[in-house]
This record gives sequence, C-alpha cells and structure tokens, in this order.
Amino acid sequence: MAMRETARAFFDACETGKGWAGCQQYCYSNATFSAQTGALANVKTLEQYTDWMKGLYGPCPDATYEIRSFAVDEQRKNVSAYGVFRATHTGHGGPVPPTGRRIEADYVYVMQFDGDRMCMANSKSRRHFCAWRDLARIAPCAISPSFFSIC
Repeated sequence: MAMRETARAFFDACETGKGWAGCQQYCYSNATFSAQTGALANVKTLEQYTDWMKGLYGPCPDATYEIRSFAVDEQRKNVSAYGVFRATHTGHGGPVPPTGRRIEADYVYVMQFDGDRMCMANSKSRRHFCAWRDLARIAPCAISPSFFSIC
C-alpha cells in the first residue's frame, strides 16, 4: 500500500474510533505520538492515542471528522492531514452526565513513515489544544484518570 493510502486508511480508522485494533496494521508497534496539548501529555504512542480516540465515542457517539487538506511529501516520507473533529457530549461514560456541549476542533497530523508503515505522528493546533482541554471535562480517558486533573 502506498504512503498516501496507508495514511488515509490510518486516519479514517483513528478518527472513527476503531482504536489500536483497527489502526495497528498501518503502524509499527512502537510508533510514537506527540501533541501540543496538556490533555494528551501522557500519551506517547500511537497505540495509546488511537485507544484514547476510541474512548471518546462513549460520551460522544456522534463524533465525526472532515478532512480539509491531505498532502504527501515523498522526499521527507511524511503525510500531513488537516481536519476538523466535531462531537457532542450526549452519551454516558464520562465523569459527568451528558451535557449536550458540542466541540469543534481543528487539528493537523504529521504522519512520519519508515518504509510502508507509520513510525511517528504529531498533532498540532492551538484550537485543538483548547477543544481537547474542554472535551477532557466531559469525556472519559481511555489512558489514565490523571487526564482530568490537568483541566
């Protein structure tokens, strides 16, 4: 599978809450993750991040994403995706009952490749930080209970 198709398949599996089970075929098992948001400070691997995203679908079952840009840099072996994540807190499972609050978060992933698989992903965006911080107040953390202590 070409880098573009692999990145697109990973992005879709991750953003639709498939978790690591649905994403691992596109990544190395030790693939790393980093983000510019305190809400994800303890998330260091793609496995943790994809399972964290899966965890959002309990309290936010209507979550969707929209790709606004998708670019491949063959020379540097990476793919960048700019998207918008949208969700409403209508489901149970978070630290508070459903609030009906809606979030919309812009974000950019830079997915680094080594051969035909991802070895690293970075997520960047100021608005992403604010939205994830706000979502942390309503959504469960599949990674660690300390997730809520930063907000």
